Amino acid sequence: MNYKICLLPGDGIGPEVIASAKDVLESLPLQWDFVECGIGFGEYGRSGSPLPDSTLDEIRHADSALLGAVTTPPDIPNYFSPVVRMRQALDLYANLRPCRSIPHESSKPNIDLLIARENTEGLYSGIERLEDNGNRAITERVITRKGSERIVRKAFDMARQTGRESVHVVHKANVLRQTCGLFRSVAFEIAKEYPELTLREMLVDTCAMELVRAPEQFEIIVTTNLFGDILSDEACMFTGGLGVAASANIGTDAAIFEPVHGSAPTLAGAGRANPTAAILASAMMLDHLGEREQANRLRYAVENCIASGDTTSDLGGVLTTSQMTEKIIRNIMTESERFAS
Repeated sequence: MNYKICLLPGDGIGPEVIASAKDVLESLPLQWDFVECGIGFGEYGRSGSPLPDSTLDEIRHADSALLGAVTTPPDIPNYFSPVVRMRQALDLYANLRPCRSIPHESSKPNIDLLIARENTEGLYSGIERLEDNGNRAITERVITRKGSERIVRKAFDMARQTGRESVHVVHKANVLRQTCGLFRSVAFEIAKEYPELTLREMLVDTCAMELVRAPEQFEIIVTTNLFGDILSDEACMFTGGLGVAASANIGTDAAIFEPVHGSAPTLAGAGRANPTAAILASAMMLDHLGEREQANRLRYAVENCIASGDTTSDLGGVLTTSQMTEKIIRNIMTESERFAS
């Protein structure tokens, strides 16, 4: 099968890590049709929009998309976050961030956690205004029954599919009684459809503490947009850091996969960016496309590379971005030859 993949390199180190992911994908025995589209601050300078309609159209007509990273400056008039806008425009309601132990001293053992974050509403709904002559700023937090049902059901489905036993529903309903209250009540309703799974609930501040104390206790966390954004960045620091953290943005009709890290403009062009997160995002994309065997081959190659110390400087190695990419590809080819023999 020939897969059409939309590449969204973006800004900073985005083009470098997407180039690495593309090279790794091309080393697999699959057929690809790559199309590259503009997104981010650089695209804003070229076309006047950080997210052109043409980019959205290409994503809609692709089998999947890979995003590098974007720069979103806070002080540019009429500028908006292209990632948040893209999630809303394509209704990518589920953000999935796995945190798994890696064979490296920076990683705690026995962690296999998935954070399922609602991805289109909450405090990222984009409804903001200034009042009182600019002396009061208001952001509306939007939680809907539909949005809550979709992400909670996605979390429970993932638990069932992956053989997990429990789902932690994380909220702040003791203070945010209406918004988190709705999210919590919907979660308890949905949980009744999965009698073999245990629902556990936890306040978000307690969850942040427990992630530091004993992250291995969690299997799946499902929560709202902002809470999930913060908790997932915290959790990935127990499994190698942002350089190895990947995520998926899943909707009914589209899917975009990306490294969690930002554009890191000070590292752009220096060959120091860790390509692992973008490559593991590609593995998540392969799972989504139904290519589970190839996804596992890719993950094995990455883990073997890390275990051997063939890494970039953030993991204590001396390799450049391209050198680590070449090592991963070599591991894939070596494994293929071993399997063939």
